[in-house]
Amino acid sequence: MKRGIVVLIAIATLGSVAYIIALPPHAEEQAAIFVTQIPPGYRDWRLISVSHEAGNLNSLGAVLGNDVAIKACREGKLPFPDGTIIAALHYSYAPSEENNEVFGRAQSFVPGKPTNIQFMVKDSTKYAATGGWGFAHFNPDGKPGDAAFMKTCFPCHEKAMLTDLVFTHYAP
Repeated sequence: MKRGIVVLIAIATLGSVAYIIALPPHAEEQAAIFVTQIPPGYRDWRLISVSHEAGNLNSLGAVLGNDVAIKACREGKLPFPDGTIIAALHYSYAPSEENNEVFGRAQSFVPGKPTNIQFMVKDSTKYAATGGWGFAHFNPDGKPGDAAFMKTCFPCHEKAMLTDLVFTHYAP
């Protein structure tokens, strides 16, 4: 009799463990691919590169990196080490009437109004599901992008596997 009870308890325990293992990740774990806080001091980071995106975006960007990112860029180190943070500050693309007047023709463009700030944070354990990178998008008012928008980050960056999901190339 005792043996039968022990067997039943063992079966129930194994069944419970199997059920827990098979459960989908909790919402907190799914949200782990998104960075929810703006890294402090990012405006003091060094320039990695600049960008211009035409088409519907029509923006200018300054791509900055923390010390870990800058060191990796200078050394050409791929994949980027944990602790790397890359910031992309995007602005509307605006003609400079003041500069164009000096040049005598329309040829100068400058950053206009800010459009967003995006971050990539490298933590190969925390963000393992997205190639080791956490992604963030903040509107000019500092509010994060919505979850539906954020879900588009990794599928796009995943196409840049040869450069560890990073589009920007270091411009020394």
